[in-house]
Amino acid sequence: MIDKEKVWKAVLEALRLAVSPGTYGTYLKQTELADVREKDGRLLCEVGCASSFAKNTLEQRYWGQITEELERVTGNKCEIILIVKSRKADEQDSISGPLFESKEVIKGGWKKANLRETFTFDNYAVAGSNQMAFAASQAVARKPGEAYNPLFIYGGVGVGKTHLMQAIGHEVLNNDRGSVLFCSGEEFTNDLVEAIRFKSTDKIRLRYRKVKLLMIDDVQFIAGKPTVQEEFFHTFNAIQKEGGQIVMTSDRPPAEISKLEERLRSRFGAGLIVDIGPADFELRTAILLIKSRQRKIDLPMEAAQVIANKIEGVRELEGFLVRLISEAEMKQQEITKEWVEEVLEIAKPGNGRAKIITSTEVFSVVGNYYRLGIQQLKGERRTKMIAWPRQILMYLLRYELKLPLTEVGRMVGDRDHTTVMHGSNKVKLGMETDQRIKTEVEDIKKKLFT
Repeated sequence: MIDKEKVWKAVLEALRLAVSPGTYGTYLKQTELADVREKDGRLLCEVGCASSFAKNTLEQRYWGQITEELERVTGNKCEIILIVKSRKADEQDSISGPLFESKEVIKGGWKKANLRETFTFDNYAVAGSNQMAFAASQAVARKPGEAYNPLFIYGGVGVGKTHLMQAIGHEVLNNDRGSVLFCSGEEFTNDLVEAIRFKSTDKIRLRYRKVKLLMIDDVQFIAGKPTVQEEFFHTFNAIQKEGGQIVMTSDRPPAEISKLEERLRSRFGAGLIVDIGPADFELRTAILLIKSRQRKIDLPMEAAQVIANKIEGVRELEGFLVRLISEAEMKQQEITKEWVEEVLEIAKPGNGRAKIITSTEVFSVVGNYYRLGIQQLKGERRTKMIAWPRQILMYLLRYELKLPLTEVGRMVGDRDHTTVMHGSNKVKLGMETDQRIKTEVEDIKKKLFT
C-alpha cells in the first residue's frame, strides 16, 4: 500500500529545489496526490491542482518533471492525470481570469508575498564568497528605498541569490516597512501575457507598482521580449518614484545580459551590483548542517563533511540531502558517516561505482568526445555535427544530473525548455531503438564516470 502523503511530500520537496520559489508557490505547493492505482503494470496517479490555471500550466510545462520524480520516489513507471480539486463555493475566486488566483500583495504575511518561510538572514550561511552581498542585503532591508536602489545580485546556480533576496523581504515585513512582492522574471512575463489576454493590464500595473519592495528573481528572463521590457521599465520607474526598493537576481551581470534594452541595463547598474561566488568546503558544510537542522534531522558533522567534500554545487548539495533524508526515513536508517559514504558510492575507492559529477564535467567530456568547444555546444548553429552532440549534452544534464528542463536550457545557450525536452527525449528514444546510439552514449558515460 503506497503512502500517498509521504510519496507526494518527497516529490514536492524535489520539485521545490528544481523550480523557482515563485513557481513552486504558485503552481505546485497546493497540489496533492489524490489517488494511486495500478494499471497495466504501472501506477496511475491522480494529482489534484488548486485551479484550472495551475492544472494547465503544470500540464504544459512541468508534466515531465512531475512524472520523473514520481517514478524516482515510487520506483515504478507512472502515468499522471491532473485534475482540479473541488472547492467550496465560498472558497472560489471572485476575480475573473487566472492572473490573480494565487498571489496577492500584502503587508505582513510571508506566505502571500510568495516568500519561503526558511529563507531568512538567520538561516543564511555567510563566508567570503557571499559576504558583500549579505551586507548589502541587510542594508537594503534596514532602509528600503534608500540604500543601494536597485540592488542587483548575480551568481551561478544554487549559490544563494534567491535566499538572500527573500531574506530582505522577510525583514521588511517583520519590521512593518511596507508591502512586499516576490516573483521570477518568467512569472512577471506570464502575468503580463495573461493581463493582455484578459484585457486587465490596469490590474497588473496596480499590483506591481504599489509595493514598497519588488523582488524579481532571474530577471534575465525578460531580455529579448520588447513588450515585457517596456512594462518592466515603467514599473521600475513608478516604484522608484514613490520611494520603493527594487531587488533583482540574475545568473550574470547586466552588462552580459544579451538582448536587454540599454535603458534597462542603465537602470539595473544605477544602484549596487554584487556577485556571489561558488561555495567553498566550509560554506558547503555549514549549509548542510543548517538545512538538516531546519528539517529536524541529526546530521553528524563528519557526515556533512563527507558530502561537502564530494559535491560542489549548492543546489546539487541540497538535492542530495533531500534524497538522503527521504531514503533514511523510508528505510528507518540512522544517518552516519559510513552510510553516507555508501550512498555516495565512495566507500571503496576503485570499486567502479558511479561518482557525483558536475555540469562542467559533462560539458568537458561531451566537447572532447566530439572535438567541439563549449561555445559551439551553446551556440546557435544547427548542423548535424553540432546539433546531435548538443542533444546528447541535454540528455546527460537532464537524466544523469537530474537538472530541471529550464536549467538545462539556460546552461545550453538559453534555450527553451521545450527544445531541451525534444532533444533529450530524442536521445532517450534513440538509445531504446538504435544500438549504435546506445553504444555512443554509454561510451560517453564511461568517460564521464571514470
